[in-house]
Parts: sequence; C-alpha cells; structure tokens
Amino acid sequence: MVGRMITVAGLTPSVDLTYVVDHLELGRIHRPTEAVRRAGGKPLNFARAAAQLGADISIVAVLGGWTGDWLAEELGKAEIAVHRVITPALTRTCVSISADDADELTEIYEYAEPIPAEVWAAAREALTAELAERPGWLVISGGPPRGLPPTGLAELAELAHHAGRKVAVDTHGASLVPLLHSRPELLKINRSEAAAVLGADPATELPTMAAALHAKTGGTVVLTDGAACSTSLAADGRAYTVAPPARKGRFPVGSGDSYLAGLLTALDRGDDLPEALRLAAATAVANAQSPGPGSFESDLVGELAGQTEVRPA
Repeated sequence: MVGRMITVAGLTPSVDLTYVVDHLELGRIHRPTEAVRRAGGKPLNFARAAAQLGADISIVAVLGGWTGDWLAEELGKAEIAVHRVITPALTRTCVSISADDADELTEIYEYAEPIPAEVWAAAREALTAELAERPGWLVISGGPPRGLPPTGLAELAELAHHAGRKVAVDTHGASLVPLLHSRPELLKINRSEAAAVLGADPATELPTMAAALHAKTGGTVVLTDGAACSTSLAADGRAYTVAPPARKGRFPVGSGDSYLAGLLTALDRGDDLPEALRLAAATAVANAQSPGPGSFESDLVGELAGQTEVRPA
C-alpha cells in the first residue's frame, strides 16, 4: 500500500553541526577530523529520515536569518516540501562533539528563540492550509519554543483533528499534558519523558507507564529506552516488546527522531504495528552509525530490520 502524506510542524529547527575529534580536552584547541552539517532539530531530523524511507513529507518550518536560508535550501535538496514561515530571530545552531577515545557525546544546544505572536499566527495559518490539502498525519515533535504557552502545541493537534487528520506526538515537559488531553493517535516518547508526565518513578516498568498513557490518549503508545528494548501498546490493547539489534553506534543524536520516522512511515503506508516497530528500531540503530542526525544508509536499515525482534508482550 502506498502511503498518504505526513505533515510536520517545524517550530524548533536548528543547524546541527557534528564534530569528530581524536580527543576532547577542556581548554584546548581541537582540529576536527570530520565536520558534518545537517538541517536539524527534532522536527527536521524526523522529516529527513522519513523522506529517505520514502514518505511524502511536507514541513511548515519557522526559519529566520541566514541559518534559516541554509536550512530551507538543505530541505529542498532532500526533496522535502517546505512552507517557510519567516521569523525575525536567527535560527539556532546546535553542536555535538564525538571523540574517538570516548563513548559519549558532548552536546551544546542553543535554545530555540521565542516565536512572536504574528509568526505563531502565520505558522498556524500555514499548517491549516497544509492539513486541508494533505490527508494523513500531523507530526508534533520536539520541545516548544520559549514563550509558547503550554497549550500551544495542543492547539496544533486540534487543527489536525478538525481537518480529519491523525496526530503523532514526540515531545516533553509542560506541553505534553495538554497534548495527551487532545488524544493523539500515536504517542512516542522515552522512559524519562513518560515518567515525568505521569509523575512516576523513572524505574517504573515501561508496560505499566504505557498502560497509564494509553488510558489518557486512547491511541497507540510507544515508549523507548535508549538502546534497550522498547514497548508498544496499540490502540486496540495489543502489546509488543521490541528488542533492537545489538549493534551500537557513536552518534545517537537523532535516533529517537529516526525511530519515529520508521514507525510512522510504515504505519502511513499500511503496515501493521509489529512491522512498523521493526522498521522503527532498525532506522534508529542505523542513524547512530554515522555523524549527522536523521541520516543513514538505506541498505543498512533493511539489514538491521531483519535482526530486530518484535514479540507480543
């Protein structure tokens, strides 16, 4: 089955810059052995990964200044339809540093600048127009810009439901509570985000938290736990555990976004949930193998999907 369309709310884009160095030491000059720039931020990571998997993607992106110009150009190169909403603030830059002799990344992320009221109104108007023409899904991912009220993202979910579209959510913090009340058809968050919104101990078992979230949304809930197993509870109550491939990677930035890209691309084209979870886990692991979030070798995704175990829980 050919997929329909996925529309993305790109409120917090960034230029994502990944440096690879031999060794990282505070207070010293470093010459990277590799530098990779990507159109990033969670919404753009998702959009690029889903487009690479074959999804029909359109993004309404709030972009400002020369960095916004560059992001719009990069998305165009990836054959992603971009409806640009101009903002007066320069779009942020986020930096990740990977050292050959260390297992963990060093990350320096700018906050997304506040969206002025007139820009927010323009973004809502642009999304309304896109959703009217594009059946399928609206993706709301990433934290909200500073200054946006907690109900802001839920307003976008309401726009989608009013247009008869489905909503997929991957966010955190105060904005997540109103979004749960909007009853999104798909919720994909990680262990710590689930514990925070439920007021639960982070050590709580994933199936327990998935059931609590499912009771609030009525939709499919997927909870991830880094490189460990993830848990899904379908809208009809069927539960699954996903054991990803054992292969590890040095570059996990964007793996959560790539997971959602695989999951939603498969669901949008009519795959059942177990197959969608298999593609999701494989895409996440493939993303971690090379620098630059939301990018991977397509052949590797197929290989890793064959190594992913999805079993009823």
